[in-house]
Amino acid sequence: MSPYFIDAIRYARKLGYNSVQAATNGIEFAKSKEFSKRAFDAGLRLAYLQFDGVGNDANRHRKVGNLFDVKLRAIENMHEAGINIVPVTTIVNGVNNDQVGPIIRFALDNPDKIDFLSFQPVSFTGRDEDITPGRRMRQRYTLSHLAYDVKHQLGVTEPRRDWFPLSAYNALADFSDLVHGPQAQWGQLSCGCHPNCGIGTVLMVNKQNKEWAPVPQFMDVPGLIKDLQKVTDAARAGWFSAIMAGLAVLKSFKPFAAPPSLGLTDVLSTFDMATAMRGEKKHKELYGNTGPDRTLQDTLKRRSNPWNPLIIGGMWFQDLFNYDFRRTEMCIIPYATQQGEISFCAYNTGIGWRKIIENMHKTATVSEWYKTHGKHEIYAKGKSVQLDSTEHSLKVNAEDAERLRVRTDDGPMTAAEEERARRKAEWEAQQARQIFEELVLKKPKPDLVQISGPNGVDKQPEETVPEAETVAV
Repeated sequence: MSPYFIDAIRYARKLGYNSVQAATNGIEFAKSKEFSKRAFDAGLRLAYLQFDGVGNDANRHRKVGNLFDVKLRAIENMHEAGINIVPVTTIVNGVNNDQVGPIIRFALDNPDKIDFLSFQPVSFTGRDEDITPGRRMRQRYTLSHLAYDVKHQLGVTEPRRDWFPLSAYNALADFSDLVHGPQAQWGQLSCGCHPNCGIGTVLMVNKQNKEWAPVPQFMDVPGLIKDLQKVTDAARAGWFSAIMAGLAVLKSFKPFAAPPSLGLTDVLSTFDMATAMRGEKKHKELYGNTGPDRTLQDTLKRRSNPWNPLIIGGMWFQDLFNYDFRRTEMCIIPYATQQGEISFCAYNTGIGWRKIIENMHKTATVSEWYKTHGKHEIYAKGKSVQLDSTEHSLKVNAEDAERLRVRTDDGPMTAAEEERARRKAEWEAQQARQIFEELVLKKPKPDLVQISGPNGVDKQPEETVPEAETVAV
């Protein structure tokens, strides 16, 4: 963890960024409640928490002995501090693709703490750009796999009915811009990425009794999107547009397919919380401030809503084997660098913009950094993270947490294993060649060359010195 982490958050807020997020493995947040509180006070809103599965065995490929315990403690500390948590799962086929259902079930069991899940099918970049075709085919995972795994592992949702490209959210964003008017300081965030970049669905979860159902099950989502587009294109007054949008929501609602405790007022309230269609002032009064100057009280007010629209998103980043320049042109996740904005996939894939930019503008080498700031503790080879406490209030499905995965011997699973296999194959080939030359070609063994000592004198073997006799004193 950089010693400038808290300062960087505070500086980003000072520059005017509305939302500051951090990608983290959760170790520092799990170690200290005080650290979590300092991060929130500095302006940290969201934590993208690495979350590969439920249970320590599901996380064993990370080589940290108690990594799942770390995740639970990190969620507990960050939620208490006011930070929103987004568990982020990189899915590799044959490694943790069986964890899609358990991770969603974990979120459903803890709707008061988790309202967003992000699944990211593996992108073979960095050390994995030299991946063998065999391992690439075995480990490739796509957004289609994700939609069907949710169906098969969770037993609910329909892949062709419940999943939409992330750009479908634009209908809500455009409507929000209309009702907020041109006087609004900021417009809404529109997701104009390519349909192959990301998909998503929403599960409506009751925080009290845990009733839930996929939103497309009880809402005509395509119909609602079309109606909202018509309301937005009509460009009527804000109050009239809000009434028309409310009618469109009621028109799309199918109450007999919804959770029993979900009423019309709950549906309209959730829609209002997402779009602020009754105006910013009323929105702050009911749901808390979501702007840059929000406080812990605002966060708690927003969390008081009895219903949690749990978003399940899938984001598939590109690699050299599926690169599409059209997707790069439509990228919505640019890196802000000294050389300008660079698309996320272009930065991490192909020509190697990451290495180029970092080498151009680095301020210290790793060894120089360690000399100045010291070396951080490394957790590997099964080493556990020392925690003051492992207590938490989260509900964990015992069957999911205790399940042990059986490793199938289908070949190397990582770039390091492939490198070891390559070196072993080269050594075996060299040994076979040597035996063939000796036994078949009758090639004599090469004579050993005697290495001379310092002054050109051949080095003689040292005489063996007999052990001294033991003398009693």
